Amino acid sequence: MENLITEDVIGAAIEVHRSLGPGLLESAYEGCLCHELHLRGLDFERQKELPVLYKGCLIDCGFRLDLLVGGAVIVEIKAVDRILPIHQAQVLTYLRMTGLRVGLILNFNSLRLTNGIKRVVLSFSEE
Repeated sequence: MENLITEDVIGAAIEVHRSLGPGLLESAYEGCLCHELHLRGLDFERQKELPVLYKGCLIDCGFRLDLLVGGAVIVEIKAVDRILPIHQAQVLTYLRMTGLRVGLILNFNSLRLTNGIKRVVLSFSEE
């Protein structure tokens, strides 16, 4: 299921990048990607709150997933020079916190979006 969702998200992201190119703010890409996902009939949640479970208490720390697609894939949108290890760590943490297995980092600031895509998978050893 995650593979089909990631393929659909990547296709939608490529369409957005083809139309807009690099150089805009993350919020612009997020809004356009949401519109493209909607046009393709994909279910998603935008800016989904992610509280921290600490000693049995849910703490609202302001964490938000950029997108949760199909209830199964976290999508983190970036417009940076390059994807850094901290971006991967961020998505891995979100995966651990949600119990999900697959995330995508989409860096729209790439000349070719295919060079700005990073699939992040939570393995059993990272849990």
